Amino acid sequence: MRGAVVLLGLVGFIGPAAEALDNGLALRPTMGWLHWERFMCQIDCDRDPDNCISERLYMQMADVMVKEGWKEAGYEYVCIDDCWPSRQRDAQGRLQADPKRFPGGIKKLADYIHSKGLKLGIYADVGKKTCAGYPGSLGYYETDAQTFADWTVDLLKFDGCYMDWTLLGEGYMNMSKALNKTGRSILYSCEWPLYEWPFKQPNYTAIRETCNHWRNFNDVYDSWSSVKSILDWTASHQDVIVPSAGSGGWNDPDMLVIGNFGLSHDQQESQMALWAIMAAPLLMSNDPRDICPRSKELLQNRRIIDISQDPLGKQGYRTAKVDSFEVWERPLSQNRLAIAVMNQQEIGGARGFVIRAVPGWKICDPLCNVTQILPQYKELGVQTPKSKLVISANPSGTALLTVTPISSNFRRMLYRQDAIKQKYTNL
Repeated sequence: MRGAVVLLGLVGFIGPAAEALDNGLALRPTMGWLHWERFMCQIDCDRDPDNCISERLYMQMADVMVKEGWKEAGYEYVCIDDCWPSRQRDAQGRLQADPKRFPGGIKKLADYIHSKGLKLGIYADVGKKTCAGYPGSLGYYETDAQTFADWTVDLLKFDGCYMDWTLLGEGYMNMSKALNKTGRSILYSCEWPLYEWPFKQPNYTAIRETCNHWRNFNDVYDSWSSVKSILDWTASHQDVIVPSAGSGGWNDPDMLVIGNFGLSHDQQESQMALWAIMAAPLLMSNDPRDICPRSKELLQNRRIIDISQDPLGKQGYRTAKVDSFEVWERPLSQNRLAIAVMNQQEIGGARGFVIRAVPGWKICDPLCNVTQILPQYKELGVQTPKSKLVISANPSGTALLTVTPISSNFRRMLYRQDAIKQKYTNL
């Protein structure tokens, strides 16, 4: 392997910088489905009834999430994004769903989603209007929070368009208080830092105390360049953002676009692996009614989801760049480590990476057990600090591993087994 290892500024295995929002939610990264990237603001149900933003779409998503194993895998939220409301509030100043596309209203839709054992998410905006120009919540925070509670909504995605950036923090905190005041458990997904970064470094202590997860960077697109830009931004700001993540509050790099049109299968594996390493919410934006079997298998991979949902609740981060590879590591419960090695080259074929070049490989002193999850599941067995193990990753692909230190008691058991085996071999 050519090239020197470049160690990145390590954040360290540290806990969150502040107490989380005290609503008992998002104790592990949120999992579910969100309409925006795939379905955007398609509201012409006469032209495209199967893909327009309507109650029918979300009911169908709930049906398929139960039928096709998504709920069982952990995906529990069915989330509405922008373009659901009427253009005007009702006579009492409350938001109302578009009557043609949501004839039963949001409460009826929530009842249907709940009947499937799933949860409903909805979208609003901290400013005068939503990003697509529908009524915003500015001046109506308590009214809208109570409306969502009356509808039995379970998650609010609160965007940041049409708002003076100097008032963002106040607006997000006021909606957080309004949601808690309703007495209903509503997970609160913010975009506060996304809209503040262009002007100043956000206060992540305040953000963590206010929100359950928060967007930091640009919307994800259905392209590898978009996914890479999110990873690059996250790595370049990790010293600031990683300490804020933990049980109850998470950095949100935006939706999973796996199963759509723009990513190769290796690139889909990279997004899934790195989102798990980053302890990111796993909110798919795709069409599970019609999805490639390989993409479905990847999204439902229990071993990757176990990394995402690890109870230690620490976000991973980039620890090294070497010879056009990136190394990302995440500490896991029971003193384990998850490692993602991404091949940044987009030319040629598979390339090998010597595992002992991983900064966290010291966890294997004196012995460890290594399991490869991606690109194929393999038990790689017992390794030492000096192992010559080489793992392989395709161009723009990622090898994902878990490493488990071997305890002294287990080592003694192995030595006894070897001694017994040697004794009977010599007879």
